This record gives sequence, C-alpha cells and structure tokens, in this order.
Amino acid sequence: MSTIVTAADSAHFLALVPRLLGFTPTESLVVVPMTRGRSLGALRIDLPPRGAPLDPVASTVVGMICRVSDADGFTAVVYTAASARRRLPHGDLAEALERAAATCGLGIVDALTVASDGWGSHYDERLPRGGRALAELERHLPRLDHDQHDGAALPTADPVVIADVAAALQSLESALAVLCGIPALADAPTRIDPAALEAGCALDDLPALFETCLTWDAAHLDPMRTAVLAWCLARPSLRDVGIVQWATDRAGGDAALDAQRRWEDGEEYPADLASVMWGESQRPDPTRLEAALELVRHVAARTPEAHRAGPLATAAWLAWALGRSTHADRHAAAALRLEREHGLGEIVRSFVAHAHLPDWAFRR
Repeated sequence: MSTIVTAADSAHFLALVPRLLGFTPTESLVVVPMTRGRSLGALRIDLPPRGAPLDPVASTVVGMICRVSDADGFTAVVYTAASARRRLPHGDLAEALERAAATCGLGIVDALTVASDGWGSHYDERLPRGGRALAELERHLPRLDHDQHDGAALPTADPVVIADVAAALQSLESALAVLCGIPALADAPTRIDPAALEAGCALDDLPALFETCLTWDAAHLDPMRTAVLAWCLARPSLRDVGIVQWATDRAGGDAALDAQRRWEDGEEYPADLASVMWGESQRPDPTRLEAALELVRHVAARTPEAHRAGPLATAAWLAWALGRSTHADRHAAAALRLEREHGLGEIVRSFVAHAHLPDWAFRR
C-alpha cells in the first residue's frame, strides 16, 4: 500500500533526511521508518551493485524496518549520481521494496530518488520527463557537505610520534618482563623506563585503566599512554574487557574481567556479557562509545603497523555499535590487511556484509 504525497511535501521531507543522518548520503538507499506519519529515525545502506537481485535486498531492508518498535510504514529515498534524463533511476528497487513491504504488511509512504540532475517520486504520475528540477530541493536542503565516508579515515600522525610509540612499546615490554615475567622483546632496552613501570602497574587494575582513559585528551596522547592501550587492544582477552566496559560501565568491566579469568579456567562465558559484543544487550551510552571511538582511532593512528590491527578492529566494533557501518567496514578491512585472520576484524566485516546492526539500533 502506498500513500501519494505532493511534490512540495516530498521536497520538505527530503530536507529532513540529511538532518536525521547527520550527513548527505551518496550512492545509498535510505529508509525512514514511520509510525502514524512520524519519522522514527533513518537507516542507510549502500545501493546494490548493478545487476544484483533486488528482492533479497528489499527483503533485508524491510526486515530491518520490521525490527523498529512501532513502525507501521516507511519512506524510501535513493541517492545516486545516475542521471534522471531518460527516467527516474532505481524504479526497480522501489518496486522490490513495495513487494517486500506488502508481504510484511507495511505501508510505503513514498519512494523517491534524488539523482544527479533531477529528483522525484516513483508514485508521481505527473512527474515530468527528466524528473523535477534540483533547484526545487536546494532551497530546502541543509548545507551538509560531507557524506557517509567522511570521518572514517584515521587522524594523521607524525612519523616521529609513531617512532616514539614504538619505543614506548619496547619499554613497556621490558617493564612487564620485570613486573610479571612476561617475556620481553629480544631487542628491548636493559634500562627500565619509570614511565613504563608505572604503565605496567596500571594493568593491575584493568577496569580502572579503561575507565580513566575515557577522560584522556585523545588528540594529545603521550607515547606511553598510547602504547599501553595499543598493547591491551592487541590482546583479545583484554580488548574484550575494554569493549564490554565502554559499552556498559565500570562494574561491567569488572564483571567482564572476572568472566574472562573464569573462562580461561574452563568455565562458560556469561551469556549476558557475550550479548554485549553481539549487539543484543541494553543500549550503551553513546557518549561513552563516542569517547572510546575517538580515543581508539588516535591510538590506531599513532601505533606502528605491527601493533595496529587490534586498535583498528576495536575502532571497527565501536563504529558499528554507533550505527556507522561504513566506518566500521573501513577500519575492519584495514585491520585484516595487517593481520589476515584477525578475529574481531572478520566478525565486524561479516556484520556489515550481512547488514547486521546491533539490536539497540532498532529500539527507541
């Protein structure tokens, strides 16, 4: 079932979409779930490749909408660089979405395309050849010059800073050899840096470290702080404690650390903590996730490549948890280029490839 809206209403609606997303999408399908005519947010996915079967894509998208609490319909918008000169692009995708929606009992308020040289509704029987003029939209659209890819690149890091972090990692390895017998690197210095000893001692209370680091100035991390976080995030058992804690709280970190120790002794890992990693827990505080992501991105940028896969994969999970699948896929792919079988990198890429979002993304 579809509801026809006027061109003026559509133009105003299209001005809403970038505001909901926080960017202007490109080569994307955006769906806006709705209840009783009110929007419930927005979901963006990449347009399917040319020639790809569209019904499975439409079924996946509509299935995601069905998970949104109270959604009774949706509006779909395609953003593409294709031309509308001959006809409005991606009408076949709009038809596939309508078939899938009918199967699930959802209504479609409108199906729109914004092309490179025109725009319009696929339900507008009076749509002129070539679509409506983009000038009709431009007076309504917000000025957002960035798209879904912006912000995915790591911050730039001076090679001197990376070299300093490499030296700090060596010092930390030597300090840990003294403190707890962890084997040091073969070429580690014989003199122990007091800062490295202090950083090594901080690992005695890992949840305290993971909580305190959220208050650090991510853009001005000193080499030893960068090194100790890179060291932790390169080790799955410690990294997972950090992820659970950043997605919950300090008590969650304590529980995750205790669960990790028990799991290493042969006990089963608690399902409620594992559910956090899979995105099936209570909604995390986005402020904590944002702070953790910003911190980990700077750590990854300043860490030598030999130690960078762990921070990159952690950044991928945090971006995924915040609903930024494009960023998550980029970070995970970078981690896998450095470490071909990196477990968390593979998991996040699988999430993105199958359009799997955390369950909290669908709860108001």
